[in-house]
Amino acid sequence: MVKKLLQLVFATTSNLQSLGLFFIRLILAYNFYTTAIIKWEDIQSVADWFESLNIPLAKFNAYFVATIEMSSVVLFIIGLGTRLMSFLLIPTLSVAIYTVHWENGFTASDNGYEIPLYYLSMLFVLLGFGSGKVSLNYFLYRLSVWPYKK
Repeated sequence: MVKKLLQLVFATTSNLQSLGLFFIRLILAYNFYTTAIIKWEDIQSVADWFESLNIPLAKFNAYFVATIEMSSVVLFIIGLGTRLMSFLLIPTLSVAIYTVHWENGFTASDNGYEIPLYYLSMLFVLLGFGSGKVSLNYFLYRLSVWPYKK
């Protein structure tokens, strides 16, 4: 009886994985849209700020990070290149946690690393599982024009 109940639960909830991945992508897209817009509004100030944080090649990295963040918005929403964008954003967010948030402690109310850590966790989920079935990536795979299932 318990085994049949568990099989029923697993069978009915297995498709929720793709829905969960879709919502994670949307949450991250919103977050990175917000941060990318702020960076692009005054990229020189961002470069100066990066330099004050002793980030090497500050101007290059300001443009690089802003470009990755804005690209991830579009790609996360449509569900294409999710693993690649996650791979690029994980070190970017890790540097942000270390250089900006770490000294403020954990809590978000003190500009700590709590929220960036949640985003980092979500990026690791996307890196591991990919876009899921609610994605352009999966649609193209189903059409046999894209070699990657997730």
